[in-house]
Amino acid sequence: MALVDDLPSGVHTYDETDIAAPLASGSFPCAGMVIVPCTMGALGAIASGLSQNLIHRAADVCLKERRPLILVPRETPLNRVHLTNMLKAAEAGAIILPAMPGFYHHPRSVSDIIDFVVARILDQLGIEHNLAQPWLGPGG
Repeated sequence: MALVDDLPSGVHTYDETDIAAPLASGSFPCAGMVIVPCTMGALGAIASGLSQNLIHRAADVCLKERRPLILVPRETPLNRVHLTNMLKAAEAGAIILPAMPGFYHHPRSVSDIIDFVVARILDQLGIEHNLAQPWLGPGG
């Protein structure tokens, strides 16, 4: 079942229980993966190398194939287990990118704050965008 109605041509969805989906294999061409939001349960499974579902397995494939894996944790406040799992995931090669907006660009709406976080994700993937201007320093 599609998660979104009217998906663009070429876009496919997979059930998280479909461990045989193409993206569960390192031979499937994939430029990287972003998990937004990343639950602490998913983070813990990824940090421990547990492939309990397709999300965990696809993340594991990204790590083993040295592809970008960006985890955007949603929990706050964080406890020691959360922080330890973030460190383990980062040491394995994941990028931990909490949805922490900057306010130096003076956002005027919730949309501006969302765009800021999405821009940081796209920057990590090397994808050009016009969501946020790069910081050029004071007066830049």
